[in-house]
Amino acid sequence: MHPQRWLVFTSYGCTLGDPRGRLTRLFCEQDLRAVLNSRHIAQINHSQTRQRGSVRGLHFQYSPHAEIKLITCLRGAVLDVAVDIRMGSPTFLQWVGMELNAENSVMILIPEGCAHGFQTLSNDAELLYLHTAPYVPESEGGLHFADPRLAITWPLPLTDISPRDQNHAFMSANFAGIAV
Repeated sequence: MHPQRWLVFTSYGCTLGDPRGRLTRLFCEQDLRAVLNSRHIAQINHSQTRQRGSVRGLHFQYSPHAEIKLITCLRGAVLDVAVDIRMGSPTFLQWVGMELNAENSVMILIPEGCAHGFQTLSNDAELLYLHTAPYVPESEGGLHFADPRLAITWPLPLTDISPRDQNHAFMSANFAGIAV
């Protein structure tokens, strides 16, 4: 595991292969104990996105339900994006993007107080998410994927975005982040 720029850690799963196929260890709590900050996995989600170029996000949860997310790609490929929205953070509103795909065995860790989203680079992309808090609709927040203050560079033309994600407002000029 090593830091990826400033806010995201990546873990390269141990993959063993033979003529029958392969086995990849996706998660070991002991290996991630230091970055999970004594938190445990509370929820596991699986998403499938059919169309290349689709964008999901940018999503987060407010305290007290803020969560750490661990994300890996099981099928296809995505550009996974995290945005630092932590109040007072030296990297506030900076974003980082990393390709996750079914072949590279990378798991990305996104700290609480960071928004998450992705764009599919292939058709039929599938992601596995491990969350340290359950989903609480009343604590849900979102940033607009095309907010000019973020200036995220999506690599493909945008093809499919949910009404929910399209309806996230752009940040106001006085947005100072969220408390974690």
